[in-house]
Amino acid sequence: MIEKLKLYALFIRLDRPIGIYLLLWPTLWALWIASNGAPSLLILFLFITGVTVMRSAGCAINDFADRDIDKHVARTQDRPLTSGKISTKEALGIFVILSLIAFLLVLQLNIQTIALSTIAILLAASYPFMKRYHSMPQVHLGAAFGWSVPMSYTAVTGELPPLAGWLLFAATLLWTIAYDTLYAITDRVDDLKIGVKSTAILFGKHDRLIIAILQLLTVATLFSVGWLTQLGWIYYTSLLIGSVFFVYQHWLIQKHGDKAGLRAFLNNNWFGFIVFLGIFMHFQFNTLTL
Repeated sequence: MIEKLKLYALFIRLDRPIGIYLLLWPTLWALWIASNGAPSLLILFLFITGVTVMRSAGCAINDFADRDIDKHVARTQDRPLTSGKISTKEALGIFVILSLIAFLLVLQLNIQTIALSTIAILLAASYPFMKRYHSMPQVHLGAAFGWSVPMSYTAVTGELPPLAGWLLFAATLLWTIAYDTLYAITDRVDDLKIGVKSTAILFGKHDRLIIAILQLLTVATLFSVGWLTQLGWIYYTSLLIGSVFFVYQHWLIQKHGDKAGLRAFLNNNWFGFIVFLGIFMHFQFNTLTL
């Protein structure tokens, strides 16, 4: 039984929490801004737990959708479902159970947030299949990851986000496309052989330039969020520091080639953290100076 639980934990990538972090940072950005730096402990708990559960559910449905594709990709051929260590029935069962847990969590929130959560489930469940139908599945992933932003606003305020909230959603969308393209670069050779689609394939030789433009737009959009919500110099300093991480990511892939795509992707955790730290410290500083 213990060995089976270990397999399930590997299946939903609990040993690789980077996906949880990348989904969590925009959620925390939104919760802190929407609540003026004071989200309730209950809402904070529900969203952090919900992010963890939904990312795990996303991994489950992703591996179910890619169970035949993953056999032909060096990086994924040893995953528990692909290697036959767990069954497709178990995989679907885990996805359903985790989705139900996430829904039970969101039921503790207001009706507006519950309504938005149905879109979140649909986005998470449909994303893994998009690489078969169009060349920009990363856009679908960005919408799925960014949807926590309007949910955070409605949970705090009971209303749909103002313009700043939708710009925060847009920033998350742009950022996700950029970092998931870095991730897709690693698998580009295998994906071309298999025939699945990605922005890494679509962008081709222009991939680094387009990623840089997406990252620049991310920072510019976050700058607009700060201006609309009257965030101060600490926040803008965090954006400047975060931009340095973007530069470092380009240095990685310039120096080490496509194989460094995964390292550059992982580095985005620091960007998300630094932006959150800027938001958090802004409100802490304001509280101390009142």
